[in-house]
Amino acid sequence: EKLTVRRQAEGIRNIILNNPRRRNALSLSMLQSLREDLLHDVKSKDLRVIIISAEGPVFCSGHDLKELSSEDDVKHHSQVFEMCAEVMTLIQKLPVPVIAKVNGLATAAGCQLVASCDIAVASEKSQFATPGVNIGLFCSTPAVALGRSLPRKVALEMLFTGEPLSAQEALMHGLVSKVVPEDKLEEETMKISHKICESSKSVLALGKATFYRQMTQDLDTAYKMTVQVMVDNLTLRDGQEGIEAFIQKRKPVWSH
Repeated sequence: EKLTVRRQAEGIRNIILNNPRRRNALSLSMLQSLREDLLHDVKSKDLRVIIISAEGPVFCSGHDLKELSSEDDVKHHSQVFEMCAEVMTLIQKLPVPVIAKVNGLATAAGCQLVASCDIAVASEKSQFATPGVNIGLFCSTPAVALGRSLPRKVALEMLFTGEPLSAQEALMHGLVSKVVPEDKLEEETMKISHKICESSKSVLALGKATFYRQMTQDLDTAYKMTVQVMVDNLTLRDGQEGIEAFIQKRKPVWSH
């Protein structure tokens, strides 16, 4: 029984966390299933954007604590955290944009998942928390993603208190990109996805990889690197096609 459901149509892949009984906990098997769905045929021209959503009232509750009890050995614990880190970093390495579509509570590693996506659209009822501190397991790995997408003091208040951010607070501090009423969540997420599908896959792949690379560099290094990338972008078939189409006032025909 797979813990995720993968559906794909018109360039858009939906990956649905599908274990609502266990609050979509990121057990080792859930993480493996998610990894498989993210990587499946990822270089194909037909895949342009990935949306991660979930069944039930909880988007994702984080690690399955049953897997972290002392009955399991240290080796198993390492495996769980390593696989989680691999999936989180994989999202940013994928050649297509990844959107979190959040409708409900996202806690601990579930909050990390939202923070790790390129874009996050949330319904008004969504909440975000890193409550590990309350059960004596500080959210140190979620803090990596949180500290990179939120102001430090906001991230630390979440990490020290375990108190949740509302959807509006998450928006204000930059953890999510949009907040919409629950009945508009699907429509808004699809609007962004369809817009992404209008662009060239190869151009977006170059842009995404470059964005994450330059963010970790100082200003001069970042500009030196991106100047070269823009020159490289012009040599892409779709780079030339886009400019020619613009000059000829026609719609570009991408080769991806």
